[in-house]
Amino acid sequence: MANTNVTMRMDETLKAQLQELMSNLGLDLTTFFTMAAKQAVREQALPFQPNMNTGVYGLKAYKLAMQNTNYNNNGKAVISSDDEWREESEWDDMFEQMKKERGIK
Repeated sequence: MANTNVTMRMDETLKAQLQELMSNLGLDLTTFFTMAAKQAVREQALPFQPNMNTGVYGLKAYKLAMQNTNYNNNGKAVISSDDEWREESEWDDMFEQMKKERGIK
């Protein structure tokens, strides 16, 4: 199969970041784009899922998590006594940070 060249424009910083990531993964940009192209053709779809969510999980999932969380009288999130993650100490800090990032009081 004959190869052909493809020329594209990309932000300089983005290119450098992508090159560094691919290098850390043991790939070069040509291999990365070839893999993405092959997956797109094989699946007849984009090789990633575009969405309008601004966060990792999105606002809808965050609201659902907030609704399904139990709170004590002080408004702190609580975990049931039989939960295997009961001894985890990071949850309150993480939860407070999430609320701050989203402007929720």
